[in-house]
Order: sequence, then structure tokens, then C-alpha cells
Amino acid sequence: MSTVQPTKSVRRSHLRRLATPFVAPPVFDFWAQRLHPTWSWDRALARVVAVASAASNAVTLTLKPNRHWAGALPGQHVNLTAEIDGVRITRSYSLDAPVAADGRVTVTVKGVDGGRMSGHLLTAARRGDVLDIGPAFGDLVLPAKPEGAWLFLAAGSGVTPLMALVRQLAGQGMPVPVTLVYWARTRAELCFVEELRALAARHPGFNVRFVLTRETASADDEAAGRIDAALLDALVPDLAARQVYACGPGGFVATATALVEGRVPLLRSEAFTPPPMPATDDSGTVEVRLARSGRALQLPRGVPLLQALEAEGLKPKSGCRMGICNTCACGKAVGATRDLRTGTPHTEATAALKLCVSSAVSDLVLDL
Repeated sequence: MSTVQPTKSVRRSHLRRLATPFVAPPVFDFWAQRLHPTWSWDRALARVVAVASAASNAVTLTLKPNRHWAGALPGQHVNLTAEIDGVRITRSYSLDAPVAADGRVTVTVKGVDGGRMSGHLLTAARRGDVLDIGPAFGDLVLPAKPEGAWLFLAAGSGVTPLMALVRQLAGQGMPVPVTLVYWARTRAELCFVEELRALAARHPGFNVRFVLTRETASADDEAAGRIDAALLDALVPDLAARQVYACGPGGFVATATALVEGRVPLLRSEAFTPPPMPATDDSGTVEVRLARSGRALQLPRGVPLLQALEAEGLKPKSGCRMGICNTCACGKAVGATRDLRTGTPHTEATAALKLCVSSAVSDLVLDL
């Protein structure tokens, strides 16, 4: 009679369950990390194993997560957390490539004016540094079997998740026609240029166009100008046949959506800043009561609740700060808010809201 031997991971899981009542994870982590920087009881950690310049004011980090991280699909984001001047800062970054066979991942980080996390990763990140890495999230992923023709519209750091999709398709031999149109202010700010040109030379079905908004075009695969109907039709004459993914700042994504919505068989977009909103009367303040702490605060209208609460010294959990990862979601028992991405008011009670993309319209009671 044969027996099935449990795998190492199953045995480890069983031992962990038995030991859990007797282990304080922070204490375990403290001593385990004296032996190896990413050993932990249950925290997903990633060690920086390479740092490389990606473009002007951009850097690519190669990370090796530990076994507690569950992985990601190309096109998804992860929250990374670093301790900066004694304060833990969390921000969201897209993977710029599929997870490697050995589990390594890469993120390309572009500097943000005043951004503490991006500034730290650009100037201070070194091999051997350890970051917390959160579970993957985001829907800008390809179907299991892509079909038809595709168009990727990217602006600024919005190119990173789309680059992951390009690399995914290249690894499959570029099975479908793909065009990437990539906007940046200047040529020096473009990432992945040589790789993209090499892929276009290698795969007849892949086309890339670089569009500059503050410089003139000087190569056959370059153009100049902001996204508009005339430029888009000139660069992608078969637009109506393309499935479109768009990623970039809110204003860019809003314009791209208006230009292609209803004209293409599929549109999926992701913005990393809220789009410009029509002017509304957001003057004055409201009273925001925090149910769990019992505090009452006067917070300004028209400002993301996360930002307003942080200005009062509070530190709600947060991650992407663009309404995708749900890290900052909390309950609302009373009051009205506005979604800063769409301008839509939400007046229902006992609703969940995302602090990073919601502003107060009336007095609120939040589950904080």
C-alpha cells in the first residue's frame, strides 16, 4: 500500500497552525530577521536585489519577495511600505513585468514632486533594503487567451502596468496585434525605449509610438502633441477594431475615455490621479465624528478625507491613494460625501467609502 507524503509547504503550514497560539509574531520577526532580512512569521516582505536608472527621475527596483507573498498578474499593483525618518510610508506601484520564474518582481518608480516614498526609492533605496509588500490588486489584466487587436494608451508612469502586459505578450510570441502609444513630456522621461523598439523590430504585430508634449518629434516612431481625436486617428487608423487599455493621470484617462468610448469593442482604464472636476462649492468645513475614538474634527470640504485626516495628525491605513486598493476603506454611518474621481455624491447611510478619493459634503460619522 502506497502513502502520499505531504509537501514541505503543507508540513510548514501544519506546524505553523500548531505553534500559532504560542508565538508572538513581532517577537519572532525581530529575532528571525537577525538571521535573514526577509524571514518573518507571516509578513510579506521583499528585499531589494537590484537598483537601476530607468529614465530621467525614474528608477527600476528588482525585488525578491519572501514566501508569504502570494504573487501577482501582469498589470496589477502592489503596496510597498518603507520606514522613512522613523515613519512607515505606504504607496502603490505597478509591476512593470510578469513575476519571474524565481519569484522576483520589478517596479519602475517615477519621482513625484514632494513625494516622500518616491523620493526615498529614487535616491536612497539600496540593495539589501527590505520593504513590506502587499497583496496584488487591480483589473488592468489580460484575458487568459487574448484575441483580437489591442491598443495600449499610456501617459507618464501609466506605462508601467502596460509595459508588464507588453512583456507578457512578448513572452508568448506576441500572439495578437498590439499598438502602444506612450506620452511623456520629454524624451528623457521615456522609460523602456530601447526594449520597446527592439520588440517592435522583432515582432511585426507590435507597434510603438512615443508622443512628446514638450519637444518636437525627431524619429519615425515619435510624434508630438497632447492626446486628441486628430492625433489618435492619425496614429491608430484602425481604432474602431481595437480593444483599448488606458493608464495615466486622471486628466489623460478622462480624455482618452471620452475619445474612444462607444467607438471600440472594449475599454478599460486606470487613473493614478483624480480627473479634473467641474467647479463646485466646496467652501467651508464640516464636523466629522470618529466613532471609535470619539473625536470630533472640523475638516474642509473638497479635500480628500484621507488628506484632511492626516493634516489633523491621524494616520488611517492607506495604500494606492487613488481609489483602487481599498486599504483606506472605512464605514460611514451618517452624512454625505462626494467621489472626487467622478463628482458623484453619496448620501446613503451605513455605506463604505474610500478615504483617499472621497470628500465631505455634510457632517459625517466615520468608523475610525
